[in-house]
Amino acid sequence: MILTVTLNMALDVTYEVPSVDWDGVNRVGAVHRRAGGKGVNVARVLAALGREVLVTGLVGGPTGRAIEEDLESAGLRSELCGIAGDSRTTLAVCETGGSRDRRTALFNEPGPQVTPAELAGFVRRYTSLASAADVVVVSGSLPRGVPADFYATLAGIPAAPVIVDADGDPLRHAPKGRPAVVKPNAEELARAFPGGQGAQELRSQGAEAVVVSMGADGLLAVTGEGTFRARMPYTVEGNPTGAGDALVAGLAMDMAEEWPDRLRRAAALGAAAVAAPVAGAFDRDVYADIHPQIVIT
Repeated sequence: MILTVTLNMALDVTYEVPSVDWDGVNRVGAVHRRAGGKGVNVARVLAALGREVLVTGLVGGPTGRAIEEDLESAGLRSELCGIAGDSRTTLAVCETGGSRDRRTALFNEPGPQVTPAELAGFVRRYTSLASAADVVVVSGSLPRGVPADFYATLAGIPAAPVIVDADGDPLRHAPKGRPAVVKPNAEELARAFPGGQGAQELRSQGAEAVVVSMGADGLLAVTGEGTFRARMPYTVEGNPTGAGDALVAGLAMDMAEEWPDRLRRAAALGAAAVAAPVAGAFDRDVYADIHPQIVIT
């Protein structure tokens, strides 16, 4: 079983519009509303690939109830911890016109305030769930009231191998928990470690491996077995929201697999997610086409 952790769970709303007029009225062509947050997106991809997955995290208020209802309707098994604050909503505005310059704008609310008692309750629940998992994925932003080193705390609890996907201070602190994999994108890594040696720095501080996503330029993995690069054969156009989550799902599927195979699948899933309209989905045709063409060096 793969356990995904989403502390700042959200109700994701996606607006599809032909093009955005930022000074006028826009007519929305399609609206998608579904439970989200990075760990939920990872879980959706894993479930679509036939893997047993369990979703945990923090939810509260009317938005939290909507999240729980959507998880249930999607058939995603969950064990969530309730909080007093209302869970957040995110909004993605995606241009769907014929231009190759289609843009996506993402608006993320900060999330609810979490009390120390609520956080302690979650740690107890997480410790129990992680002990029964084969892999744990901890990803996304932290709601207010959660300390910046909390992902390191979770990774340091003796259990299954942990993959951490984080930004900012949570990324900088993550290696202290000795996670199996830390997965930033190139921009996140540069912000956290401006000197240009971020992957090596994360490993020197305790991460077993670091996988850096670089968009159309593929993936870079710095591991104990060596450094690997996944190169994409072509660029997939679409909505990049959720591509990193699909990539993480690919890394989590089989932690015992050789790095070249893991990277190839992860890169292919990330590209296939760009071709899907909403985060947590991927285009199976794109995945099947691009997977064998990815070159690992």
